[in-house]
Amino acid sequence: MEGFGNLLAGYRRFRENRYEAEKGRWRELAEGQSPRAIIIACCDSRADPATIFDTDPGEIFVVRNVANLVPPFEGGGGRHGVSAALEFAVTQLKVPEVVVMGHERCGGIMAALTGCFHDAPAGEGGFVANWMSQIEGPAHEIAQSHGTDEAAARVLEEVGIRQSLKNLRTFPFVSEREDKGALKVLGCHFSISEGQLYLLDEAEDIFRPV
Repeated sequence: MEGFGNLLAGYRRFRENRYEAEKGRWRELAEGQSPRAIIIACCDSRADPATIFDTDPGEIFVVRNVANLVPPFEGGGGRHGVSAALEFAVTQLKVPEVVVMGHERCGGIMAALTGCFHDAPAGEGGFVANWMSQIEGPAHEIAQSHGTDEAAARVLEEVGIRQSLKNLRTFPFVSEREDKGALKVLGCHFSISEGQLYLLDEAEDIFRPV
C-alpha cells in the first residue's frame, strides 16, 4: 500500500491546499465543462498534457492511449474508446481544437519499431502489438532503413503523429468542422529530455520548436 499511500497523501495535500483555495472554481466545474481543446496523448507517465501545458482542471479534455494514436473512422462493432471521446469533445463540448501530442522515447513506438511483441499472446504484449499494428507498415520501413535506435524511434514518433492527423480527418464531424474553420487540427511532439515542445507545420511538413 506504500504506493497508493503516497497517492492518498497527495490527495490530502490537494484537499488542504488547492481545493480550499479554489472551492468556487470546483463548484463551477461541478455544473459542467467547456474545455479549450481535446488533447490525444500517450499514457506514458512522463508526458502529462496538464503538466506540459500548465493547465487547470476544466481547461483540456484529455484522451490517453499507447503511443497517442487515433484510429481511422470505423462504424459498426467494436469498442471505440478514442472515437467516442473524440466524438463527445467535438460534437457535444464543441472544442475549437484537436491536438495530437506525441513524445520522445515512447515505449509503444519502440515496440512497433522492434517488433518485440510480434505474435505475443494477449497479456504478454499481444494487446500492445495489435494496437500498434496501425503503424506497422511505416515501422517496418523505418526499421529497415534507419535501424531501431533512438533516432529511428523519433522518426516513427513523428510518423505516428502525422498518421493520427490523417485519421482524424476521416471522421466526418472533424473534417466538416475543419473545412468550415470551426475546428483546428494540430500535431506536436514533446521532448522529455529537453522539456521542449515541437509543433508540426503541416504546410512544410516539419516539426518546429515552440
